[in-house]
Amino acid sequence: MKKAIALLLIVICTCAALGIPAAADAKKVTVATAGDVRPFAYENQGKLTGYDIEVIKAAKKFIKGYQITFTKTSWKSIFAGLDSGRYQMAANNLSYTKERGAKYLYSLPIAKNPLVLAVPKYSDINSLEDIGGKTTQDDTGTSTAKLVEDWNKKHSQKPSKIAYSGEDATKRMMDLEAGEFDYLIFDKVSVETVIKQKGLRLKTIELKTDDNPNNYIVFSNDSKNLQKQFNRALKRLWRTGRLKDLSQKYLGGVYLPDKKEWEKAND
Repeated sequence: MKKAIALLLIVICTCAALGIPAAADAKKVTVATAGDVRPFAYENQGKLTGYDIEVIKAAKKFIKGYQITFTKTSWKSIFAGLDSGRYQMAANNLSYTKERGAKYLYSLPIAKNPLVLAVPKYSDINSLEDIGGKTTQDDTGTSTAKLVEDWNKKHSQKPSKIAYSGEDATKRMMDLEAGEFDYLIFDKVSVETVIKQKGLRLKTIELKTDDNPNNYIVFSNDSKNLQKQFNRALKRLWRTGRLKDLSQKYLGGVYLPDKKEWEKAND
């Protein structure tokens, strides 16, 4: 018993000397996700998993001073929770926008995942220029909705109509196949995953835009130290090949960001 107590005191003293907080003193961090964007964040037998989730799980092994847990919430609640302090991180196949970049901290990119147009196989839509007068579905506050909204501003004489449905991507794509609307703009990996899993009669069209094609983990603006530690852990996962393994397992291929995106980062 005395040996056990002595060993515990040695561990505590060592942690203190190294500046590593004991587990009881670790700051609690909650990662928010809607958990409805397979293969990035979804539930499997009641547990959250997916590329974004597993990247964080792998990275947190190298992050000191934080106790990181996950919670499922609605899409609309993710950023409201970051604002209020309820959540400190968000993982939901998130892209970069200037509006979010002004309010939140971004990780290094964790995947390169460009947007595509998804349309029925019989559709006469062949590019973004063909969406005038057509209908689509989206969520409020998404980068894809903003893309269409910005397109409408430039084509006000024949805009595209957006229905803000709140449905998850899988349901939207099934509704698209059923003819409830004309097209969907979403990320390549998610679209191709759902088409394959559900056997949908849809086709994808590559979008030529200047939008950032990368995915990120987002942090509340007061989580600078957490963000820096995460980025360092992410670089470690990159160097060891773990990030590549996770991409192949969950995304079905190597969808890692361009190397230059990492080289220019100082974190």
